[in-house]
Amino acid sequence: MRQSISLFSGILFFLAGFFLTGCKQPQSVIASDPVDYVNPYMGNISHLLVPAYPTVHLPNSMLRVYPERNDYTGDRLSGLPVVVTSHRGSSAFNLSPYRGDMEGLQPVVQYSYDNEKITPYSYSVYLDDYGIDVRYALSHQSGVYSLGFSDSGNGNTFLVLNSRDGVLRWNGAAVSGYQQLVNNTRVYLYLETEVEPQKVSSLQDGRQLDTHEASGKNANLVLHFSKETEKLNLRYGISFIDEEQAKQNLQREINDFDVDDIAEEGRKLWNETLGKISVKGGTEENRKVFYTSLYRTYERPVCISEGGRYFSAFDGMVHNDNGTPFYTDDWIWDTYRATHPLRVMIEPAMEVDILHSFLRMSEQMPNFWWPTFPEITGDSRRMNSNHGIATVLDACRKGLEGIDLERKYTAMRNALVEKTLAPWSAKPAGELDRFYQEHGYIPALREGEKETIPEVHSWEKRQPVAVTLGTAYDEWCLAQLAKELGKTDDYELFLQKSYNYRHLFNPETNFFHPKDKEGNFINPFDYKFSGGMGAREYYGENNAWIYRWDVPHNVADLIHLMGGRENFIRNLDQTFREPLGKSKYEFYAQLPDHTGNVGQFSMANEPSFHIPYLYNYAGAPWKTQKRIRKLVSEWFRNDLMGIPGDEDGGGMSAFVVFSQMGFYPVTPGSPTYNIGSPFFDEVTVRMGNGKTFRIVAGNNDPENKYIQSVRLNGKEWNKPWFSHDDIKDGGTLELVMGDKANKEWGSAPEDVPPSEGVLK
Repeated sequence: MRQSISLFSGILFFLAGFFLTGCKQPQSVIASDPVDYVNPYMGNISHLLVPAYPTVHLPNSMLRVYPERNDYTGDRLSGLPVVVTSHRGSSAFNLSPYRGDMEGLQPVVQYSYDNEKITPYSYSVYLDDYGIDVRYALSHQSGVYSLGFSDSGNGNTFLVLNSRDGVLRWNGAAVSGYQQLVNNTRVYLYLETEVEPQKVSSLQDGRQLDTHEASGKNANLVLHFSKETEKLNLRYGISFIDEEQAKQNLQREINDFDVDDIAEEGRKLWNETLGKISVKGGTEENRKVFYTSLYRTYERPVCISEGGRYFSAFDGMVHNDNGTPFYTDDWIWDTYRATHPLRVMIEPAMEVDILHSFLRMSEQMPNFWWPTFPEITGDSRRMNSNHGIATVLDACRKGLEGIDLERKYTAMRNALVEKTLAPWSAKPAGELDRFYQEHGYIPALREGEKETIPEVHSWEKRQPVAVTLGTAYDEWCLAQLAKELGKTDDYELFLQKSYNYRHLFNPETNFFHPKDKEGNFINPFDYKFSGGMGAREYYGENNAWIYRWDVPHNVADLIHLMGGRENFIRNLDQTFREPLGKSKYEFYAQLPDHTGNVGQFSMANEPSFHIPYLYNYAGAPWKTQKRIRKLVSEWFRNDLMGIPGDEDGGGMSAFVVFSQMGFYPVTPGSPTYNIGSPFFDEVTVRMGNGKTFRIVAGNNDPENKYIQSVRLNGKEWNKPWFSHDDIKDGGTLELVMGDKANKEWGSAPEDVPPSEGVLK
């Protein structure tokens, strides 16, 4: 998913045995624990759009921070971070230590800095202009800073606390207040210093005011300390409920001002979490990419339950969680593909709680509609389609318990038939939706034709092909859920509708081609460049070459539509070979999300992730093995530009985790996994039910990317896929690898992965 957001980055603290220098570990340091392989700087310089941010947080926790700067290459920090309130969003509040004259103070101090070090659980940096050493560590809803002032006596010591839009007050023992976010949401702060300040004031228009409370834009308080101060420790709690809850969160989690203790607790938790998947063999760089990617999958969604309660932006009220944590900030369009299926394997209890949170959101919103893009501040309804339905089906089909399917089903059905299908819209269904229900596709406008549908977003357009294909998949998912519930009429209705992609298939070109409301293909048409910015007038972020393959629930029928296996493989091959068609400057000026190119294939955008695995469905799994090894090795690296596109809080990284393990869930909602090419000699997955699944790759090597033979649970296995049932109670996938393709393995028509099938 793409957004134009001006953002920052950051995070760390120095711990014996593991240090990140600049962007990677020194060669002399040998990683020993999973967290030691994590490099938060990986991908911090973007290829084009939004980079990854070096986020300090505990797994799926409410408190997240990163350094506030324009981007990784920026040489100034805008104060120190307190809390990030949305994945890759700007920080709330700000903390600025300062040593010097009062006249030089600002509500947010701009720092030159050096020696920044970041781990998933800690942050350290040297503010060289002022001689201040910063060390930071955090818990789930609270954090602690230790500030060392090396230039003792060189001016007075100050600590500025800032709320960009809100209130801050000093009560004689602590600073508390809030910052207003969008919609109905506020984030609250309660902060204590180990040493009591000598004085408290504020800054307004460059003037110092003797006041203990400030409000409005850039509301700030200045805490004055002795010029002899050598160390200043502070701790704080945050809350979305109120200031008192922020205080309780702090007192529950942090009892003193010891940064080292909090960092060590965070380190232990990260090792326990990342240790749910252990790898052996492979290269050192592969292990760093793997564990960095796994760390990224735990950034979202975040648990915002606080002492048994949570604030819901979906209705603006505080609720009891009744013992079930509430999660939000989950951009489902990005995460349903791989992040949710990964959690089904290793965090099933959490996944059930997340799905229950989706139900709570549906109940709390004005319309009982399943969410599509839930954030801290509510459901922003971004992107297209309703792929949250797939997350429920995937969990259901893989045996997770406690899903409460009957209640969820109504909200999901409503999202498809009562809410508009128009992208980025929360409006009820209208004329465009009535057309879809009657004709089975979203009609496209011809070039220059004026938009008249009020539900259509002025920038995001109709995206008629993307929405038609995405909705067909959603309807397949809903049909399967209806079948689980014995709703025969709904099952038959939505199963039939799941073939709606056929209405836009052009048999002369083998592409999905937009049609007007009269049922005529839009012509003339360019499958690379028609559709304007991001191809949104017809597709969405990617062009027709990517959406050509967007039928994950029925690859068998797509092969049929394309005229059989040989033509299907030819078309797949050409996707990776087709030239850009314009200069890079012109191509990316129109398609900025469509980066990480190999031909027309884009490694940088989520709708592409399943494409390399589609060879498995057409009798050429060796080509999947070749593509996956090459794509992951080329585009995901342990360096500053090591992520090819927007890393949407695990959306892209989960693809890497699965692919490096050697398999991938091409169709969330189908309890099956496609086999690729493992990067490691051995992978041990500790399933959430206490069982263990192992992938053992004999003769594994960077050159030995091709599968020669396979055994699954001790039996010879000739299928390029396996089911969740094969591994849910533990199991072993044994592969023998080689440097030349075994083109016979997995090639038989009866061995292909399951699909819905060809409609008779």
